Amino acid sequence: MQHEITRPRPLLDAKGNIAEPGFARRLLPVYRRADVKAGALRIKEWDYYLVSNGRFALALTVADNGYMGLDSVSFIDLENLWQHTASPMCVLPLGRRHMPESSETGDVRAKGRGYEISFRHIVGGRLLSFRMDNFLGSLPIKGEIVLTREPGESIVMCTPFRKRAHFYYNQKINCMRASGTVSVRGRSYAFEPADSFAVLDWGRGVWTYSNTWYWGSASGEAEGVPFGFNLGYGFGDTSAASENALFYDGKLHKLSRVTFNIPRRAGEFDYLAPWTITSDDSRFEMDFKPVLDRSADIDAKLLRSEQHQVFGLFTGTAVLDNGRRIKLRDFPGFAERVVNKW
Repeated sequence: MQHEITRPRPLLDAKGNIAEPGFARRLLPVYRRADVKAGALRIKEWDYYLVSNGRFALALTVADNGYMGLDSVSFIDLENLWQHTASPMCVLPLGRRHMPESSETGDVRAKGRGYEISFRHIVGGRLLSFRMDNFLGSLPIKGEIVLTREPGESIVMCTPFRKRAHFYYNQKINCMRASGTVSVRGRSYAFEPADSFAVLDWGRGVWTYSNTWYWGSASGEAEGVPFGFNLGYGFGDTSAASENALFYDGKLHKLSRVTFNIPRRAGEFDYLAPWTITSDDSRFEMDFKPVLDRSADIDAKLLRSEQHQVFGLFTGTAVLDNGRRIKLRDFPGFAERVVNKW
């Protein structure tokens, strides 16, 4: 079952539960923080952008997770196989970051000792600006990226949890064109709109304590037009709809269920060995060749986050709603597995 939400309405009912579980092609459900039936410690709100051209990538996060604020800058060099992430945290923001209630309006700004990150709406697109004085040891990083040509359709998910008043409201916007530069380690890296694309992961919700999620995303061109996909599963009640979708020339093509087949070695996940990703409707069948594992394991006893965001190349076939087969070879993107206790 893939239930589509087709009209605007409040996201939450009077009890703080998702009023209409399912997916939408635009941000139709209306999120209001005041409607959430949970304490400020439990509300999680974040904006995450990933910009990539297949040779290098930039990830920026601003999050207000109630008990903890997180600001993160990651740079990934996929040709020279190095990456670094710096993630300053603050205690008890409790909503004072005033994260926008829509991805379509409102700006985000985070500032701390020696760094600043901002996401702004500008005429014709979005402007991502950042600097961090001590990013890699004493070496700074800074940059500005402009995102344009936002497609008309995206994947919007209204996902309930089985626990009362717990939910996840999420939008993934693929295939935005990116231009700009990042300066790090004494070098300037230029993103050009001909081959550089961005995805926005915009999330608001109240999560249960322990979750494992799988997420994959890629944006680029196929057959000379913008093409990308979003894949995900592992948390919440997704009986109404999955978040799996293809994007072709600005239009969403809905998929059913997918499975990440991650190989194991001696009982442990071998993230850098070749994967396969398969779908139950045979519309997404891919080999995934890992290039770099951006991994982190934060263990603070009651709080735990084990992350493996694996960048690599997809080769296989994706099928649009009209039966058209899109064949990909070495299409850059990522697939990840994240375990959180938060």
